[in-house]
Amino acid sequence: MQLSTIIAPIFDIWAAISAGFLPTLKQVLQRPSLLLEPSNISNAFFAHTWVVFSPGADKGGREVKKSLLPQAKGVVLDLGAGHGVSCTYFEPGTVTKYVAIEPNVDMHGQIRETAKARGFEGRLGNLVILGCGAGDVGLINSALGGEQQVDTIISVLTFCCVPEPQQAIQELCDRVLKPGGQFMFYEHVLSRREDVAKWQRLWTPIWSFVFNGCLLNCPTDRWISGLNVWDESLSRVWGKPGQAEESLFWHQAGLMVKRSP
Repeated sequence: MQLSTIIAPIFDIWAAISAGFLPTLKQVLQRPSLLLEPSNISNAFFAHTWVVFSPGADKGGREVKKSLLPQAKGVVLDLGAGHGVSCTYFEPGTVTKYVAIEPNVDMHGQIRETAKARGFEGRLGNLVILGCGAGDVGLINSALGGEQQVDTIISVLTFCCVPEPQQAIQELCDRVLKPGGQFMFYEHVLSRREDVAKWQRLWTPIWSFVFNGCLLNCPTDRWISGLNVWDESLSRVWGKPGQAEESLFWHQAGLMVKRSP
């Protein structure tokens, strides 16, 4: 592996600190009680950081998302919605309700703004924003009126930050996704190359601290595709076109279709 590849995370970490430190410090000075709420400080820091990182993250995955997300239909559950950018890829008229799951409430305003520009609004009944996590399946189903109400689940750069991700994936597929429904994902994942995976594991503690719990070493693609719920004839997983095998930010995408009874 080249040295430039090994040290690549340093530049993103420095950019994140540069973007998030001063605005977060200002919030703490305005509200000192935040010092007793470390999770809220982390959320505030990441919200400021994502303002800078979101456009680049979207641009980097645009080719994959343009081939994947326009296939979303019906009731769509967007896990870790961030600024709601995924809804900008939907085909007009194919999505009846956009349900954005974003535990960082500091991002909800941006979700509303992005969704409104695409015709999704709470007053119209086709937008729901939940401040829970992807693993809070009970809350999600309660908000949707029961189990297996979702036609399409979307996960874009999300499960790297989800506590107990394997359990969350299993429950989402079993209890939230309809039979015949789609699970779309685009995630940075653990590399198949052991030399790359070694450096992903080494960088993960500091990366996770700076990026609100994000892990570089999650085999999310294998967790999702390995479930015994998919129609194999309709499901597939592929890599990001043109990505270097040495990259510590190795991406995989997938479109999985749940078997019908």
